[in-house]
Amino acid sequence: MFLNTKNTLKTKNTIIISTIFVMAFFVLGQVALADDYGLDTTANTAFDNSIPLNTSPASIIGKVVGAALAFIGILFLILMIYGGFLWMTARGNQEQVQKAIALIISAVVGVIIIAAAYLVTQFIGETLLTPTTQ
Repeated sequence: MFLNTKNTLKTKNTIIISTIFVMAFFVLGQVALADDYGLDTTANTAFDNSIPLNTSPASIIGKVVGAALAFIGILFLILMIYGGFLWMTARGNQEQVQKAIALIISAVVGVIIIAAAYLVTQFIGETLLTPTTQ
């Protein structure tokens, strides 16, 4: 009895990718609940302690943004590992090497764009929340 190696490899890849996504969502949940990413301090400054931090809109938005950034980081790691795996298993197939390089470059560009957007948003938020002295 001969096994179809393409179907076996596809099944193994599906299992591996599914496992990675389940682990990523578990880690994302833990990160979202464990850390406030320093945004509670900003919310505390903005509202002068008048609203409890756990229920303030700024705190909730900060936790959502932090969880989204954690998920993006996990997604970037998965894409980099997958791109490296494609490259390492290309075995001289230039089409697969080009696909892997394009995937890695796209992942890096995406993370740079998201980091730049986060930094611009953080700068604008700090600028707006900092009281001016005249």
